[in-house]
Amino acid sequence: MRVFHCQCGHPVYFSNHRCINCGADLGFDPATLTMRARLPGQQTAEPFIPCKNGGDHGVCNWLCQEGEALCWGCQFNRQIPDLSNPLNLQRWDRFERAKKRLLYTLLSLGLPINNGHADQQNGLLFDLLEDSRSDAVRYPESFVATGFAGGVITINTLETDDASREAMKVEMKEGYRTVLGHLRHESGHYYFSMLGDYVAELRDQFGDFESDYATALDRHYQQGPPDGWETRYISAYASAHPSEDWAETWGHYLQIHDVLETAADHGLPEAPGDFRGAIGHWRKLSITLNELNRSMGLADAYPFVVTPAIEEKLACVDAMVNRLRTSPPSTAAR
Repeated sequence: MRVFHCQCGHPVYFSNHRCINCGADLGFDPATLTMRARLPGQQTAEPFIPCKNGGDHGVCNWLCQEGEALCWGCQFNRQIPDLSNPLNLQRWDRFERAKKRLLYTLLSLGLPINNGHADQQNGLLFDLLEDSRSDAVRYPESFVATGFAGGVITINTLETDDASREAMKVEMKEGYRTVLGHLRHESGHYYFSMLGDYVAELRDQFGDFESDYATALDRHYQQGPPDGWETRYISAYASAHPSEDWAETWGHYLQIHDVLETAADHGLPEAPGDFRGAIGHWRKLSITLNELNRSMGLADAYPFVVTPAIEEKLACVDAMVNRLRTSPPSTAAR
């Protein structure tokens, strides 16, 4: 993520609605990946049209194209939770912050991305849904699993509640669990569905994607990961099935890209332009991040190890990102 500045020169954050230095309204322009500012009554060279979801609910700071009520990013929403429950507005806001950061990363990588309303064949949509665990009265005996299917990424609202998410992290014996992490992972499933014939090139690294998925997950949850999984998989869950290995590795690729960009824009040494050099730089930076967190009495920021085997999988992701960037989707995402 780049460092953004208001027109007054004051640094501002990606999710800021207003500059605290000069009082200008802020709006992120997804067409140019820049933050724009407008003082009250000021005329701007380009139309400055805040997203309706920002004006009505305060959950978005992106700008719209002329004639549109919702910004490009909010047009990816299919379902949001019932806002008559005041907790759901906070949940939606946290979801939007993570979703917009994911979309920024996908745009900065030059990956093909359209919403499923406009592109029903290859587009992507998001659902943020409740179930009986968050509202037993309205949604009795219902269960919403976070995941990807039919061109839709679904996130359970409980993932946006810190206490609930932390409880699930402990229960699942995970070292890392965030809303943004979920979205990065599920976007891996979305882009996998675009790879078409390229999938054959991934089998040597990831395994047989056609192997029975339900059986593999049952085995994982009953028996746990295989011995020595740490040398071959970025996470224990990645060992469950080749599809999950791909999605977990894809998610880490996006995370590494985002953090390296952020670090460089904040004045830290820039990563080399080649993939292998960038991974070597990441190994050093991730150790620094973890030591900084430990100095603050916090858990490791990156509780993972990029072994040589995992680096090869990340290299496969890098190759697929380059192909998706230069070639149109070959198969439908649905």
